[in-house]
Amino acid sequence: MRLLALAALFTLSPLLFAEEPARYETKRIHDPDGIGKFYKGREIAHVMGFQAAGWLDRSEREKEEEPAKLLKALDLKPGMTVADVGAGTGFHAFRMAPLVGPKGKVLAVDVQPEMVALIEARAKKEKVENVVAVKCYETDPKLPTGEVDLIILVDVYHELAFPHEVAAKMVAALKPGGRIAFVEFRLEDAAVPIKLVHKMSERQVILEMAEFPELEHTKTIAGLPWQHIVVFTKAAKK
Repeated sequence: MRLLALAALFTLSPLLFAEEPARYETKRIHDPDGIGKFYKGREIAHVMGFQAAGWLDRSEREKEEEPAKLLKALDLKPGMTVADVGAGTGFHAFRMAPLVGPKGKVLAVDVQPEMVALIEARAKKEKVENVVAVKCYETDPKLPTGEVDLIILVDVYHELAFPHEVAAKMVAALKPGGRIAFVEFRLEDAAVPIKLVHKMSERQVILEMAEFPELEHTKTIAGLPWQHIVVFTKAAKK
């Protein structure tokens, strides 16, 4: 069974029809699961719409992605400020909240107001005070400059309509020594049952982050069933 077979729920952004920066290329003939817009040879995938929110919280996800292993690999500490960009329903944000503790904060960022509303409702219902929902834009994750210890994007970066612009804002948001973790389905592994444009190779992530000299690829973490964690660290101030 192929996952992410939810094309009917995907929506095109109106910004895709505006004039694109020169760094992007558009093609009329392309993968039907992509938007026809390319960055550094990679086609950008359709965004999963809020209508599929239930799929994000499916019980099978525990086995398919083993989120507990992911959180352990991220080495979260009390007091950290963490941004979950493309948080969706808050699947990972609410798992990170107790790990950063009451003095820490999880910024649960999403471009879809419906997803933001779901996060806010859950935080209120469960009385979770350190998860803050943030409505962002396609070109700007709306993160505070120089205040974030860790940014994670779980199965999200490959869907960003403006990956370069968002990455630049994320780099600016990091503290010196802060990290960005790209959690993506492994393109290198044909056994991962995800559509091709919803997978990314380690090499492609590194290629795209090479635009930002202040970032260093510090490690790629294996061990998850379908994903790898490609981690970059922002250089400390000299």
